[in-house]
Amino acid sequence: MSKELGEFLRTRRARITPEEVGFPRVGRRRVPGLRRDELARLAGVSVEYYTRLEQGRSPNVSESVLDAVGNALCLNETERDHLRILVRPTRRARPSPRGATPKVRPAVQMVLDQMDRIPAFVFGPNLDVLAWNRLGDALIGFSLIESPNMCRGIFLDPAAKDFYPQWSCAAEDTVAVLRWMATRNPAEPGLASLIGELSIHSREFRELWAKHNVKEKSFGGKLMNHPIVGALDLAYESFPPPGEPDMVLVTYVATPGSPTADKLSLLASWSQPEHERVAAERGGVARSADRVED
Repeated sequence: MSKELGEFLRTRRARITPEEVGFPRVGRRRVPGLRRDELARLAGVSVEYYTRLEQGRSPNVSESVLDAVGNALCLNETERDHLRILVRPTRRARPSPRGATPKVRPAVQMVLDQMDRIPAFVFGPNLDVLAWNRLGDALIGFSLIESPNMCRGIFLDPAAKDFYPQWSCAAEDTVAVLRWMATRNPAEPGLASLIGELSIHSREFRELWAKHNVKEKSFGGKLMNHPIVGALDLAYESFPPPGEPDMVLVTYVATPGSPTADKLSLLASWSQPEHERVAAERGGVARSADRVED
C-alpha cells in the first residue's frame, strides 16, 4: 500500500495552493500545490517525518499526527478514513474464493423483490452488480448484460453518455467509489484485471483513476435519460445489507406526484408479469363493482 499512500498524499497536496494556506509564492515552483516542507510545517511535523509517512515508512504513526496531516490537507471524513486504511492496511472483508462472484443472501433478494415500487440493486467490492429487483432491471437493464458491473457500464457502454446526462459527474463518482471499495478489499479477485481492462479501453477512466479521489456510496441525486420513458430526476439512498459490510444496496426514489414518479409507475406496470397484471386489473374491476353495489 506504500505506493498507493504516497500517490494519495501527493494528489491531496497538489490540490492546495500556497496562497490558500498563507504561504507566499516565491520564485518558480516545480510541483503543483504544496511542497512536502510546506505540508510538514502546516501539520507541525518535521520534513523528514512527513517524507517517511508519504513513502510508507511510518507504520506506527500516531492518530494525532494523522489528524494533523488530515487537517493540513483539508481532508473530508471519507478521505481521513482512507488515509488511515492506507497507513495501517487491514483486511476488513474475507475475499471471495478465487474466481468466485460474491452472492447475496436469499433473504436480501426477497427484500429486493418486495420493493416493487422502488428500483433497487446490490453491488459488491468490485462494483459488480450482484442482485436487482424487477423495477431496477426495467430502469437500468441489468439482465441484458452477462456480468453487469457499474464501472464497465459507465466507461465501456457506448450508450452510457446518452443515458446519463451528467455523465462526467457519474463517471467521477463511480471511480471514487471503486477506489474506496478497492482500498478496503485489495485482495478481492478480479479487481486488478478490472482496473487493467478499464485503463486500457478508457482514457477517461485512466485520468480519473490517477486522481486518487475516494467517495462512499451514500446518497445524492441522479439524472437519467431512459430510452423508453425519457428524462428521470431521481434521488438515491444506499446502505450495506446487515452482515455484509462490503456490499451496498442502492435504491432510487422519485418525488411523489412528480413526472419522474409517473414514469417510474409506467415502467413498473410494463415490467409486471402478465399474470400479475391481469390479477391486478381483475381486482380493480371487482372493487369498482363493489362500490357500485354499495
